[in-house]
Amino acid sequence: MNALVRACRHALALGVSGLLLTPAWGAPLPMPYPADLPPAALVARILDTHPDVLAAGENLGAEEARRERRRAGPHEWNVRLTQQQRSVRGIPDQRYAETALGLERSLRLPGKARLDAALGDESVRGARMAQEDMRHETARRLLADWFEWRRAHITRNEWLQQRDRLARQAAAVGRREQLGDAPRLERLQAQAALAQAEAQLSQAQEALATLEARLPLEYPGLTLSLQTEPAPDMLPPLAGDGETWTAEVLNHNHALSLARSESARARLEAARSDAERLPDPTLGIQLARERAGEERILGVSLSIPLPGAGRQADVATTGALARAAAQKEAALLRRLQGEARGVYQHYLGSRAAWQRQAQAAEALEASARITEKAWSLGEGSLSDTLQARRLAHEARLAERLAALETRESQLRLLVDAHRLWGDDDEPAAP
Repeated sequence: MNALVRACRHALALGVSGLLLTPAWGAPLPMPYPADLPPAALVARILDTHPDVLAAGENLGAEEARRERRRAGPHEWNVRLTQQQRSVRGIPDQRYAETALGLERSLRLPGKARLDAALGDESVRGARMAQEDMRHETARRLLADWFEWRRAHITRNEWLQQRDRLARQAAAVGRREQLGDAPRLERLQAQAALAQAEAQLSQAQEALATLEARLPLEYPGLTLSLQTEPAPDMLPPLAGDGETWTAEVLNHNHALSLARSESARARLEAARSDAERLPDPTLGIQLARERAGEERILGVSLSIPLPGAGRQADVATTGALARAAAQKEAALLRRLQGEARGVYQHYLGSRAAWQRQAQAAEALEASARITEKAWSLGEGSLSDTLQARRLAHEARLAERLAALETRESQLRLLVDAHRLWGDDDEPAAP
């Protein structure tokens, strides 16, 4: 039976091995979509319609509008209308209605217009990176929640099997007691073990029910079911080393791209502020009608602000902010390098832990079977049998959870590297 189970696991592993054998340094090869994840089309719909992602999309629209505003420039036409009454002293009835009409506008210097256009483009780029980063973060949350549900599902199933096994054993002990082949103490021990298993099962069912109530609300349309249960423990290791995966994850990291965009925008802001040390001139034209139309005036005006200490302070401020943005970018790069390497190391550690758990579970399961058989033949004690079964159950549960942890860490690397659930993915149908 164990050989058959191992053969089935190996067959399932081969079915998804293409996912993990894709070279980490090249373009993704055509691969089957993992059968232990929600359907690809459903995931894409959940991510694209998530409120956080939609809000980031609206922010992108706002930045596109701001870009048009920057291109149009900060200056507008001003119209000035003056109506006045002139009185000539000493001359009776010498009053004249006079009217003046002026049109003026400040002229943005060409260098400033170029910087404003660049600022608008960089702001839109940053907003687009923020939207993609939010989609990626939502994908990571979905992956984590999906595996949290799977852990709860496995835990409930394992405790359900343990409860049923102990219930059958308690019934057998009860029958043996009635026949006089077992003391009352063994019946009490069997009932106590069964009660403990039922308590654990109740907690596991509550945790599972809580997730199954929450997740469909957070991710509308998500179906909490599995078509198949691939064996993550039998999957081949990831191709490439830690340096390779760290580089690929960073190459696709939207948070780092966003920080670089913000740093570039801060430099442009500093350059724009420096350009403001040369003020924009204001050109105007004026038409006037004086002395009741006896005099007509056409004039042109040019005004230039005199720069002061305030503009220099603005230059110093934006320069400091640009340097701060550069330092934040450097700090984020270091942190993300550590996180990416940490995810890969977690994968290695979880895989090694699963292998040790698998060995322990196999040994303890064999020990439990031998102990149960001995007790059924009238040898040994029920307490030793219950203890052996409890240890085997705990080891089996730990093995399955460790295998699931390995699988999640594998898929987390693929999500971070945009091999899975990326905004430009076209995965094969499951």
